[in-house]
Amino acid sequence: MKTNNHKIVDYDAVLDAKFGKEGTPSRIEAEEKAFAFYTGQIIEQARKQAKITQTQLAERIGSSKSYISRVETGKTEPKVSTFYRIASALGLSVELS
Repeated sequence: MKTNNHKIVDYDAVLDAKFGKEGTPSRIEAEEKAFAFYTGQIIEQARKQAKITQTQLAERIGSSKSYISRVETGKTEPKVSTFYRIASALGLSVELS
């Protein structure tokens, strides 16, 4: 529980009510969409920091601008190999631990 404007908010209960209990198909789907959106936001931020356009990024990885747009908006999740190509094109490294 966290406080929000001095009210106690049970965020787990809010998520349960909106998306279903943890582990249910509806909750899993919502979490997958959230991860896709978050991944897209990270890529967009890194692309902007690198000062390149979606078109330039697409050219660097052999893709299209529309694909990069779909990734950045969370509508498409890149395959792992494509994610690594994007990261490399942006001068990023991925560390697994």
